[in-house]
Amino acid sequence: MFKSFKQYLTELKCAGTIDAELSLLLEAVASLSKDINDKVRHGELVGVLGTAGTDNIQGEQQKKLDVISNEIFVNGVQWTGSIAGMASEEMDHCLPTPQQFQRGQYLIMFDPLDGSSNIDINAPIGTIFSITRAPATVDEVTDESFLNKGREQVAAGYIMYSPQTILTLTVGEGVDMFTLNNNTGEYLQTRSKVTIAPQTQEFAINMSNQRHWEAPVQRYVGELLAGKTGPIGKDFNMRWVAAMVAEVHRVLCRGGIFMYPKDNRDPSKPGKLRLMYEANPMAFLIEQAGGVATNGHENILDIQPEKLHQRVAVFLGAKEEVERVTAYHKN
Repeated sequence: MFKSFKQYLTELKCAGTIDAELSLLLEAVASLSKDINDKVRHGELVGVLGTAGTDNIQGEQQKKLDVISNEIFVNGVQWTGSIAGMASEEMDHCLPTPQQFQRGQYLIMFDPLDGSSNIDINAPIGTIFSITRAPATVDEVTDESFLNKGREQVAAGYIMYSPQTILTLTVGEGVDMFTLNNNTGEYLQTRSKVTIAPQTQEFAINMSNQRHWEAPVQRYVGELLAGKTGPIGKDFNMRWVAAMVAEVHRVLCRGGIFMYPKDNRDPSKPGKLRLMYEANPMAFLIEQAGGVATNGHENILDIQPEKLHQRVAVFLGAKEEVERVTAYHKN
Protein backbone atom coordinates (compact mmCIF):
# COMPACT_ATOMS: atom_id res chain seq x y z
CA MET A 1 0.00 0.00 0.00
CA PHE A 2 1.38 3.40 -0.98
CA LYS A 3 1.83 5.99 1.75
CA SER A 4 0.31 9.41 1.08
CA PHE A 5 2.46 12.53 1.20
CA LYS A 6 0.35 13.85 4.07
CA GLN A 7 0.90 10.65 6.07
CA TYR A 8 4.62 10.83 5.32
CA LEU A 9 4.82 14.40 6.67
CA THR A 10 2.75 13.46 9.75
CA GLU A 11 5.19 10.65 10.56
CA LEU A 12 8.16 13.02 10.20
CA LYS A 13 6.41 15.52 12.46
CA CYS A 14 5.62 12.88 15.11
CA ALA A 15 9.27 11.75 15.02
CA GLY A 16 10.45 15.32 15.60
CA THR A 17 12.25 15.45 12.23
CA ILE A 18 10.21 18.46 11.07
CA ASP A 19 7.96 20.90 12.91
CA ALA A 20 4.37 21.88 12.19
CA GLU A 21 5.35 25.00 10.22
CA LEU A 22 7.64 23.11 7.87
CA SER A 23 5.06 20.37 7.43
CA LEU A 24 2.41 22.92 6.47
CA LEU A 25 4.80 24.62 4.05
CA LEU A 26 5.67 21.35 2.32
CA GLU A 27 1.97 20.46 2.08
CA ALA A 28 1.36 23.85 0.44
CA VAL A 29 4.15 23.25 -2.10
CA ALA A 30 2.69 19.85 -2.98
CA SER A 31 -0.77 21.40 -3.33
CA LEU A 32 0.27 24.32 -5.55
CA SER A 33 2.28 21.99 -7.78
CA LYS A 34 -1.02 20.35 -8.77
CA ASP A 35 -2.21 23.71 -10.09
CA ILE A 36 0.99 24.14 -12.12
CA ASN A 37 0.67 20.55 -13.32
CA ASP A 38 -2.87 21.25 -14.49
CA LYS A 39 -1.71 24.24 -16.56
CA VAL A 40 1.16 22.22 -18.03
CA ARG A 41 -1.08 19.28 -18.95
CA HIS A 42 -3.66 21.46 -20.71
CA GLY A 43 -1.12 23.71 -22.45
CA GLU A 44 -2.52 25.30 -25.57
CA LEU A 45 -6.07 24.33 -24.62
CA VAL A 46 -6.00 26.98 -21.89
CA GLY A 47 -3.78 29.48 -23.72
CA VAL A 48 -0.66 29.19 -21.57
CA LEU A 49 1.94 28.42 -24.25
CA GLY A 50 4.18 30.98 -25.93
CA THR A 51 6.17 33.94 -24.63
CA ALA A 52 4.98 36.52 -22.11
CA GLY A 53 6.75 39.41 -23.87
CA THR A 54 8.92 40.15 -20.84
CA ASP A 55 12.40 39.27 -19.57
CA ASN A 56 13.41 38.15 -16.07
CA ILE A 57 16.31 39.67 -14.11
CA GLN A 58 18.78 37.37 -15.91
CA GLY A 59 17.70 38.84 -19.25
CA GLU A 60 15.98 35.60 -20.27
CA GLN A 61 12.72 35.78 -22.18
CA GLN A 62 9.85 34.66 -19.97
CA LYS A 63 7.29 32.15 -21.15
CA LYS A 64 3.64 32.63 -20.20
CA LEU A 65 3.91 29.55 -18.00
CA ASP A 66 6.96 31.01 -16.21
CA VAL A 67 4.88 33.98 -15.09
CA ILE A 68 1.78 31.93 -14.31
CA SER A 69 3.75 29.34 -12.32
CA ASN A 70 5.47 32.08 -10.32
CA GLU A 71 2.09 33.57 -9.39
CA ILE A 72 0.75 30.15 -8.39
CA PHE A 73 3.79 29.51 -6.19
CA VAL A 74 3.66 32.90 -4.48
CA ASN A 75 -0.09 32.65 -3.83
CA GLY A 76 0.30 29.05 -2.69
CA VAL A 77 2.80 29.65 0.14
CA GLN A 78 2.42 33.24 1.35
CA TRP A 79 -0.65 32.50 3.51
CA THR A 80 0.77 29.46 5.34
CA GLY A 81 2.17 31.26 8.39
CA SER A 82 5.37 29.27 7.81
CA ILE A 83 7.50 31.77 5.89
CA ALA A 84 9.07 35.16 6.53
CA GLY A 85 9.74 35.67 2.82
CA MET A 86 10.36 34.09 -0.56
CA ALA A 87 12.67 34.53 -3.54
CA SER A 88 12.23 33.38 -7.12
CA GLU A 89 14.15 33.19 -10.37
CA GLU A 90 11.33 35.24 -11.89
CA MET A 91 11.43 38.12 -9.35
CA ASP A 92 14.14 40.78 -9.20
CA HIS A 93 14.18 40.86 -5.38
CA CYS A 94 12.80 38.85 -2.52
CA LEU A 95 9.19 39.17 -1.41
CA PRO A 96 8.64 39.44 2.37
CA THR A 97 5.46 37.80 3.64
CA PRO A 98 2.63 40.32 3.12
CA GLN A 99 1.49 42.03 6.32
CA GLN A 100 -1.99 40.50 6.19
CA PHE A 101 -0.47 37.04 6.70
CA GLN A 102 1.29 35.61 9.74
CA ARG A 103 5.08 35.59 9.52
CA GLY A 104 6.78 32.21 9.95
CA GLN A 105 10.31 31.04 10.66
CA TYR A 106 11.30 29.85 7.18
CA LEU A 107 12.49 31.28 3.87
CA ILE A 108 11.67 29.58 0.59
CA MET A 109 13.50 30.01 -2.72
CA PHE A 110 12.23 28.54 -5.97
CA ASP A 111 12.49 28.21 -9.71
CA PRO A 112 8.77 27.99 -10.51
CA LEU A 113 9.25 26.38 -13.92
CA ASP A 114 12.64 24.91 -14.75
CA GLY A 115 13.33 24.01 -18.38
CA SER A 116 11.25 26.73 -20.05
CA SER A 117 12.72 25.90 -23.46
CA ASN A 118 10.89 22.56 -23.25
CA ILE A 119 7.43 24.01 -22.62
CA ASP A 120 6.26 24.40 -26.21
CA ILE A 121 7.56 20.98 -27.31
CA ASN A 122 5.89 19.01 -24.48
CA ALA A 123 9.19 17.79 -22.99
CA PRO A 124 9.85 17.39 -19.21
CA ILE A 125 9.85 20.55 -17.08
CA GLY A 126 9.62 21.11 -13.35
CA THR A 127 9.59 23.21 -10.19
CA ILE A 128 12.60 23.41 -7.83
CA PHE A 129 12.47 24.67 -4.23
CA SER A 130 14.83 25.25 -1.31
CA ILE A 131 13.88 26.01 2.31
CA THR A 132 16.09 27.57 5.02
CA ARG A 133 15.42 29.20 8.37
CA ALA A 134 14.84 32.95 8.46
CA PRO A 135 17.22 35.03 10.62
CA ALA A 136 15.52 35.25 14.01
CA THR A 137 16.98 38.68 14.76
CA VAL A 138 15.89 40.36 11.53
CA ASP A 139 12.68 42.39 11.60
CA GLU A 140 12.50 42.93 7.84
CA VAL A 141 13.49 40.27 5.32
CA THR A 142 15.79 41.51 2.52
CA ASP A 143 17.74 39.83 -0.27
CA GLU A 144 20.66 39.48 2.15
CA SER A 145 18.52 37.38 4.49
CA PHE A 146 18.59 34.58 1.92
CA LEU A 147 22.37 34.43 1.49
CA ASN A 148 22.96 31.22 3.42
CA LYS A 149 25.24 28.36 2.43
CA GLY A 150 23.46 25.36 0.98
CA ARG A 151 24.28 23.31 4.05
CA GLU A 152 21.80 25.41 6.01
CA GLN A 153 18.86 24.08 3.99
CA VAL A 154 16.26 22.26 6.07
CA ALA A 155 14.39 20.89 3.05
CA ALA A 156 14.70 20.87 -0.72
CA GLY A 157 13.09 19.19 -3.67
CA TYR A 158 11.53 19.37 -7.08
CA ILE A 159 8.34 18.45 -8.89
CA MET A 160 8.78 17.03 -12.40
CA TYR A 161 5.89 17.41 -14.85
CA SER A 162 6.21 14.59 -17.38
CA PRO A 163 4.33 11.34 -18.19
CA GLN A 164 4.14 11.01 -14.41
CA THR A 165 4.17 14.01 -12.07
CA ILE A 166 6.76 13.24 -9.41
CA LEU A 167 7.63 15.14 -6.23
CA THR A 168 11.13 14.43 -4.91
CA LEU A 169 12.05 15.62 -1.41
CA THR A 170 14.74 15.62 1.23
CA VAL A 171 14.52 16.96 4.77
CA GLY A 172 18.08 15.84 5.52
CA GLU A 173 17.29 12.16 6.10
CA GLY A 174 17.58 10.68 2.62
CA VAL A 175 15.63 11.22 -0.59
CA ASP A 176 12.03 10.09 -1.15
CA MET A 177 9.83 10.28 -4.25
CA PHE A 178 6.06 10.66 -4.57
CA THR A 179 3.95 10.14 -7.70
CA LEU A 180 0.75 12.11 -8.26
CA ASN A 181 -2.34 9.96 -8.66
CA ASN A 182 -4.33 12.03 -11.13
CA ASN A 183 -7.53 10.18 -10.25
CA THR A 184 -7.44 11.08 -6.55
CA GLY A 185 -5.20 14.18 -6.60
CA GLU A 186 -2.90 12.61 -3.98
CA TYR A 187 0.87 12.29 -4.00
CA LEU A 188 1.78 8.70 -3.02
CA GLN A 189 5.25 7.54 -1.95
CA THR A 190 6.71 5.35 -4.69
CA ARG A 191 10.43 5.35 -3.82
CA SER A 192 12.25 5.74 -0.52
CA LYS A 193 15.89 6.29 0.45
CA VAL A 194 17.06 6.73 -3.14
CA THR A 195 20.79 6.12 -3.66
CA ILE A 196 23.23 6.94 -6.45
CA ALA A 197 25.91 4.40 -7.37
CA PRO A 198 29.46 5.82 -7.10
CA GLN A 199 30.36 4.56 -10.60
CA THR A 200 28.56 5.29 -13.85
CA GLN A 201 28.75 4.96 -17.63
CA GLU A 202 26.36 7.79 -18.45
CA PHE A 203 26.91 11.54 -18.63
CA ALA A 204 24.82 14.59 -19.52
CA ILE A 205 26.22 17.80 -20.97
CA ASN A 206 25.32 20.23 -23.77
CA MET A 207 27.96 19.28 -26.34
CA SER A 208 27.10 22.26 -28.54
CA ASN A 209 29.05 24.43 -26.07
CA GLN A 210 32.22 22.32 -26.25
CA ARG A 211 34.30 24.97 -28.00
CA HIS A 212 33.66 27.36 -25.09
CA TRP A 213 34.63 25.00 -22.23
CA GLU A 214 37.67 25.44 -20.03
CA ALA A 215 40.57 23.00 -20.38
CA PRO A 216 39.65 20.66 -17.46
CA VAL A 217 36.19 20.01 -18.92
CA GLN A 218 37.63 19.55 -22.42
CA ARG A 219 40.01 16.95 -21.00
CA TYR A 220 37.37 15.12 -18.98
CA VAL A 221 34.72 14.90 -21.69
CA GLY A 222 37.40 13.89 -24.19
CA GLU A 223 38.26 10.95 -21.93
CA LEU A 224 34.58 9.98 -21.67
CA LEU A 225 34.25 10.01 -25.46
CA ALA A 226 37.42 7.93 -25.84
CA GLY A 227 35.58 5.02 -24.19
CA LYS A 228 37.35 1.72 -23.60
CA THR A 229 40.44 2.86 -25.48
CA GLY A 230 40.82 5.97 -23.29
CA PRO A 231 42.29 6.46 -19.80
CA ILE A 232 38.99 5.72 -17.99
CA GLY A 233 38.72 2.39 -19.79
CA LYS A 234 34.97 2.09 -20.34
CA ASP A 235 32.35 3.25 -22.81
CA PHE A 236 29.88 6.00 -21.86
CA ASN A 237 26.44 6.99 -23.12
CA MET A 238 25.44 10.66 -23.36
CA ARG A 239 22.05 12.19 -22.52
CA TRP A 240 20.69 15.75 -22.62
CA VAL A 241 17.11 16.86 -21.83
CA ALA A 242 17.72 20.63 -21.37
CA ALA A 243 15.85 20.78 -18.04
CA MET A 244 17.77 20.45 -14.78
CA VAL A 245 14.84 18.72 -13.07
CA ALA A 246 14.81 15.96 -15.70
CA GLU A 247 18.60 15.62 -15.69
CA VAL A 248 18.80 15.30 -11.89
CA HIS A 249 15.82 12.94 -11.80
CA ARG A 250 17.60 10.61 -14.22
CA VAL A 251 20.75 10.69 -12.08
CA LEU A 252 18.73 9.88 -8.95
CA CYS A 253 16.88 7.04 -10.68
CA ARG A 254 19.72 5.32 -12.55
CA GLY A 255 22.97 7.11 -11.80
CA GLY A 256 25.21 9.23 -14.00
CA ILE A 257 26.88 12.63 -13.94
CA PHE A 258 25.25 15.90 -14.99
CA MET A 259 27.45 18.85 -15.98
CA TYR A 260 26.75 22.49 -16.74
CA PRO A 261 30.26 23.98 -16.66
CA LYS A 262 31.51 27.53 -16.85
CA ASP A 263 32.43 28.54 -20.38
CA ASN A 264 34.35 31.36 -22.02
CA ARG A 265 31.50 33.19 -23.77
CA ASP A 266 31.07 35.58 -20.83
CA PRO A 267 34.07 35.48 -18.45
CA SER A 268 32.12 37.54 -15.88
CA LYS A 269 29.70 34.64 -15.30
CA PRO A 270 31.02 31.69 -13.26
CA GLY A 271 28.30 29.46 -14.70
CA LYS A 272 24.79 29.29 -16.10
CA LEU A 273 22.68 27.79 -13.30
CA ARG A 274 21.54 29.78 -10.29
CA LEU A 275 23.12 28.84 -6.96
CA MET A 276 20.26 29.66 -4.61
CA TYR A 277 17.24 28.05 -6.25
CA GLU A 278 18.75 25.51 -8.64
CA ALA A 279 22.22 24.30 -7.65
CA ASN A 280 21.81 24.34 -3.84
CA PRO A 281 18.56 22.35 -3.64
CA MET A 282 19.75 19.84 -6.24
CA ALA A 283 23.12 19.47 -4.50
CA PHE A 284 21.31 18.79 -1.22
CA LEU A 285 19.26 16.03 -2.88
CA ILE A 286 22.30 14.52 -4.59
CA GLU A 287 24.36 14.42 -1.38
CA GLN A 288 21.47 12.89 0.54
CA ALA A 289 21.40 10.13 -2.09
CA GLY A 290 25.13 9.44 -1.71
CA GLY A 291 26.36 11.50 -4.66
CA VAL A 292 28.57 14.58 -4.89
CA ALA A 293 27.98 18.09 -6.25
CA THR A 294 30.73 20.65 -6.93
CA ASN A 295 31.38 23.73 -9.05
CA GLY A 296 34.64 22.16 -10.22
CA HIS A 297 36.57 23.57 -7.27
CA GLU A 298 34.51 23.18 -4.09
CA ASN A 299 31.38 21.52 -2.84
CA ILE A 300 28.34 23.52 -3.94
CA LEU A 301 26.80 23.35 -0.46
CA ASP A 302 29.89 25.07 0.99
CA ILE A 303 29.78 28.11 -1.32
CA GLN A 304 29.03 31.37 0.48
CA PRO A 305 26.43 33.22 -1.64
CA GLU A 306 27.14 36.85 -2.44
CA LYS A 307 23.90 37.77 -4.20
CA LEU A 308 20.42 36.38 -4.70
CA HIS A 309 20.70 35.52 -8.40
CA GLN A 310 24.30 34.28 -8.29
CA ARG A 311 25.33 31.82 -10.99
CA VAL A 312 27.53 28.77 -10.59
CA ALA A 313 29.03 25.90 -12.58
CA VAL A 314 27.59 22.50 -11.68
CA PHE A 315 28.98 18.94 -11.70
CA LEU A 316 26.78 16.49 -9.82
CA GLY A 317 25.98 12.81 -9.54
CA ALA A 318 28.13 9.68 -9.26
CA LYS A 319 30.85 10.20 -6.66
CA GLU A 320 33.80 8.79 -8.61
CA GLU A 321 33.15 10.81 -11.78
CA VAL A 322 32.36 14.10 -10.03
CA GLU A 323 35.54 13.75 -7.99
CA ARG A 324 37.50 12.99 -11.17
CA VAL A 325 36.41 16.11 -13.07
CA THR A 326 36.81 18.24 -9.90
CA ALA A 327 40.37 16.97 -9.51
CA TYR A 328 41.11 18.02 -13.12
CA HIS A 329 40.00 21.58 -12.22
CA LYS A 330 42.21 21.64 -9.13
CA ASN A 331 45.24 20.38 -11.06
